[in-house]
Amino acid sequence: MTHHLRAQDPEQFDETFLPFVPTPPAAHPKVLRDELVAATEWVSRYLSDLPTGPVNRPMPAEHRSRLRAGRLGREPGDLGGVLEFVRDEIAPYPTGNGHPAFFAWINSPPAPAGVIAELLACTINATCGMGENALMDLERGTVRMLASLAGLPQGTGGVLTSGGSMANLLALATARTWFLTRRGSGDGAAYDRDHARLTVYYSAQAHMSVAKAASCIGLPAHRLRPVATDASDRMDPAALRAAITADLDAGLLPFCTVSTLGTTATGAVDPLEPITEVCRSAGMWHHADGAWGGLGATVPALAPLYRGVGGLDSMTVDPHKTLSVPVGCGALLVSDPEHPHTAFAHQASYLVADEADGADAAPWLSHATIELTRPGTRALALWATLHHLGRDCVAGMLTQQLALAAELRERIVAEPRLDLLAGGPWPVACFRIADPRCVAPDALHTHVARRVQENGRAYLAAVAVRGRTVLRACVCNYRTTSEELDLLVREVLHAADADDRPGPAVKGQRSNGR
Repeated sequence: MTHHLRAQDPEQFDETFLPFVPTPPAAHPKVLRDELVAATEWVSRYLSDLPTGPVNRPMPAEHRSRLRAGRLGREPGDLGGVLEFVRDEIAPYPTGNGHPAFFAWINSPPAPAGVIAELLACTINATCGMGENALMDLERGTVRMLASLAGLPQGTGGVLTSGGSMANLLALATARTWFLTRRGSGDGAAYDRDHARLTVYYSAQAHMSVAKAASCIGLPAHRLRPVATDASDRMDPAALRAAITADLDAGLLPFCTVSTLGTTATGAVDPLEPITEVCRSAGMWHHADGAWGGLGATVPALAPLYRGVGGLDSMTVDPHKTLSVPVGCGALLVSDPEHPHTAFAHQASYLVADEADGADAAPWLSHATIELTRPGTRALALWATLHHLGRDCVAGMLTQQLALAAELRERIVAEPRLDLLAGGPWPVACFRIADPRCVAPDALHTHVARRVQENGRAYLAAVAVRGRTVLRACVCNYRTTSEELDLLVREVLHAADADDRPGPAVKGQRSNGR
């Protein structure tokens, strides 16, 4: 059997007769069920066995090359090959963040409810960008749940994102549109004139995504202002005010300050009320990057640090960090939901809201972000995780992680060979190995972190803090216990004693000095 296809442009194409090639049929219901059952059983075993295996393992070069080659066979494959491929080729080489002895980065394991919800949302496969469907309304509801947990006022809106980097980008773009629109320079020559003078301010401890977001909206490096921090790594409001005043005197246009709620390196929380006061006096937007620490207001021990959180213009929150929602689920929360609509709403004749939606219809979520096609997995996985936890368990889980980090810091202080440099209030500890004989301490700590990672029993990272390379351990796994803290300290000391460490240390000797 053949199909007769007439070309649209006869000057470029001839009439062509193509043989009909049948596509692989949809999976038979029983086959699909059997494979889903097999996959579910494997997922359950994989998650339950994680703590007994290595945190991570090196990937052989030939395996890496095979994955990168991307060779596609001509013949259809059977569904069973998917699970087999994941089991043999992917699962043995994870990042490691599912393991309770993973302390390197702020990457949490997947919550059980989120794992289930991801499968169900993929099955429904609705987009949360256009049209009206239940998952899009669910996203609106989960955004309100997050806003409530974050201590933001009723009426706060926003959208779910792929993560904190995207949320920070949307926030800066929204702040720019808000600022220029208020000045009457939202377009034309006035836009070009004023945009060329915009400046943005953020803590010197801010996540790199803030500077990246500023670059993406067209701000060059010479108009980005890292603001000095105090001895506790918090943004200094006086330094912020001085930087803004200097730029105003130079004819520039300060439009946004980004504070940080839980800095990546040390877990510091910037002082919100004084920063908001500076922003209001200068007519600026105040955005808080709370990708890690955005939900601190719900934790009694941290709540005093979050006074004034309700006065923010916007906030980034990453549910895939503090709530263990599967990657990637971030959120931008905005005090006035109309502001992102002003920044991102665009019309097209093929994307018009259905009048049948009636008075209950709300603006499509694609009008509040740069994404049009948006996965429903974020909303359902977030809802399922929050439903499984409840407000009290959200606070309880974060409180447990704070307690474990405090316990880790106590262990470090009690160990004569280790020096605690920084940590908190969010659950992190930055420390160094006390060894007066070492002539290259920064290289030593980078080396020790790598040795711990290679040994596979625990995993932590090296980071720069106050001009020195230190070891950094972050607690963000709901399965972590005191046993993993003891393991981490032992692994660090073991790596420090390794024969191949840099510097002139003598094999077998230990330093008792601090």
